[in-house]
Amino acid sequence: MGWEPVNIDADKGIIEATDTTAWFGFIDDVVVRITDSENERLVDIRSKWRIGGNDLGKNAARIHGFIKKLDNLLAK
Repeated sequence: MGWEPVNIDADKGIIEATDTTAWFGFIDDVVVRITDSENERLVDIRSKWRIGGNDLGKNAARIHGFIKKLDNLLAK
């Protein structure tokens, strides 16, 4: 995904990373949590702009891109 890993805790199913926007170099925080229940695995992803204000849809696009890539990997 091109993200810079900050913390990975495989035992807790947590990946924390940052992503830098191309135009202005803003840093966004990304967290992916994976939890297992009896019959399913849940993936929670959050992306947040550190500056605040309007991100022009960048965080939503990042999440959708991650989900699309994950779906493609799981379909194989």
